[in-house]
Amino acid sequence: MADVQKLVLKTILSLPTPILRALSGGGVVYRGGRTLDPRFQFFANAAKGLPSMTTLSPQEARAGSAKGLLAVSGPPEVGVRNETLTIDGPGGQIPIRAYRPAEQDSSAPLIVFAHFGGGVIGDLETCHAFCGILARVARTAVLSVDYRLAPDHRFPAGLDDVLAAWRWGRDNAARFGAAPGQAAIGGDSMGGNFAAVLAQEAKRAGEAQPAFQLLIYPAVDVASETPSMGVYADSYPLSRPIMEWFMGHYMGPEADPADPRLSPDKTQDLTGLAPAIVITAGFDPLVDQGEAYAKRLIAAGVPTTYRCYDSLAHGFTAFTGAVPAADAACREIAALVRAEIEK
Repeated sequence: MADVQKLVLKTILSLPTPILRALSGGGVVYRGGRTLDPRFQFFANAAKGLPSMTTLSPQEARAGSAKGLLAVSGPPEVGVRNETLTIDGPGGQIPIRAYRPAEQDSSAPLIVFAHFGGGVIGDLETCHAFCGILARVARTAVLSVDYRLAPDHRFPAGLDDVLAAWRWGRDNAARFGAAPGQAAIGGDSMGGNFAAVLAQEAKRAGEAQPAFQLLIYPAVDVASETPSMGVYADSYPLSRPIMEWFMGHYMGPEADPADPRLSPDKTQDLTGLAPAIVITAGFDPLVDQGEAYAKRLIAAGVPTTYRCYDSLAHGFTAFTGAVPAADAACREIAALVRAEIEK
């Protein structure tokens, strides 16, 4: 049944743009100086007839998200093998998945990656396709982390798991054919939050910085308002109400939104952090804060590459099988990572 659904969806999405837009409410979605990709417009229009995530329990949201992402994710990357295992973590065993490309560069650092999901949804399948792309194009091993989720495990449980996984990956990088003792950190959305916080935590602890940090549409400030939160408040798949639903489950009653481990953009001194690649999506309530964080890193002297994919929406790394522009963007991001490795 899933294969049939994918085939039907692929057929619809391959229609000429004018027809696809007509099936998606008609016209062009133009907002904030940006034009939405017609395939994302189709998904946004289709989502209007579905219950909002904010009406679901976290368990229902996880199941629904997993089913939906299965229909839009790309196929496994050719030439990349993977294995799933567990490591010891602060709250028990942490499932991880290691990706290794056939043409691996043994001098490249391992990349530890944390998936999106607001700290509430997501698992190893969420970023499966993207991690394969990242491993193949960047020619290095990638370690995906299935961290604990809220509200069963509120802040900072998921962050602590990613920190533990990064330290384990750094110490065991050679096991995966990567440069011994070298590990970068990356993530998208909440995973990007974890990655940004991790670099800061390493600095606070006096540890060596990650090889670099890859922040894809990161949530770096849960305490402040930005214009994009209003302009793209009703965007798909991340809207302002869904952001609030995530944070309501992720933060405990004692959590301070301005805590730098929740909002890394609140950290005053960003000097000495790892080189950064910061990626944003145009149709995303988070676009302003991602861009602002990149500018702050640059001002602090941190070597930083910034790229915004204006026509794409939040979460595009999971749409590689349905949105050609998303697949192209993911490969370009992986190429930026490769370029960083070669510096």
